[in-house]
Amino acid sequence: MDPALVLAAHGSHKNPDSARPAFDHAATIRETNAFSTVREAFWKEEPSFREALRTVAADEVYVVPLFVSEGYFTEQVIPRELRLEGWDPGAWNSDGLQATAATFGVRDTGQQVHYCGPVGTHDAMTDVIVRRAETVTGDPAVGPDTALAVVGHGTDRNEHSAMAIEYHADRLRERGRFDEVHALFMDEEPEVDDLTDYVESDDVVLVPLFVADGYHTQEDIPVDVGLVEHGAPPGAYEVPATVDGHRVWYAGAVGTEPLVAAVILQRAADAGADVAGALGAIRADLGATAVADGGPQG
Repeated sequence: MDPALVLAAHGSHKNPDSARPAFDHAATIRETNAFSTVREAFWKEEPSFREALRTVAADEVYVVPLFVSEGYFTEQVIPRELRLEGWDPGAWNSDGLQATAATFGVRDTGQQVHYCGPVGTHDAMTDVIVRRAETVTGDPAVGPDTALAVVGHGTDRNEHSAMAIEYHADRLRERGRFDEVHALFMDEEPEVDDLTDYVESDDVVLVPLFVADGYHTQEDIPVDVGLVEHGAPPGAYEVPATVDGHRVWYAGAVGTEPLVAAVILQRAADAGADVAGALGAIRADLGATAVADGGPQG
């Protein structure tokens, strides 16, 4: 039997949009027939992390966390709930950005699991951020005379929380496509509240490095930036909106971009999955044959 794929996401009991990217990307990958089974699994919804592998008949399973960064969920919660024998975060040999994959047995099912790093730290996510900027502006050549701000949560509780945002901002800056590239945060400096203090360009594209749209991306950030007044309905901002003389295109969560399905497959490919045909098909369908191919990390 061909191997299976499990997408591990957070989910939410309160926000119906939280699980949507996992279901959407799973559906896209399922259509490629690259895996015998493609299963979604969640921390806060059903099917749960704990039961996911028990619902998969394949002896070999690739697990890809649909999370932005390495940290508590990817290093503790998911491996524990999947019952990976001998799991240790050191198996990834990562300082917060380099996780690729490590293989473990499962205590009760006997399956072999290739546990992959999170999608948010893969090199290919840099291309997805660019695609998000193209999508929201409607301009496939967006970049010149434009500032790009990549926004993350940031927190003192997880030193890896800001690393992915800064990593992709650095890579985008090195490419030179945008006149300016900034890494901004909700809960640490430099803060997204002060967006217009950091940018000089008249046009700004704001891309939150979040997996799903929810309270932070649809209410907090738009209010913090000044796209809407406090108390406005979720998602009630204009695109573009004018803030302190700047035109701001706000993209919403990067994880909702369809090209993320290619990043998930790339994670599995880096772990040894034979998915070259599926990757090519998804890129062709999305008109993205030259992107989302970050290659192995490390």
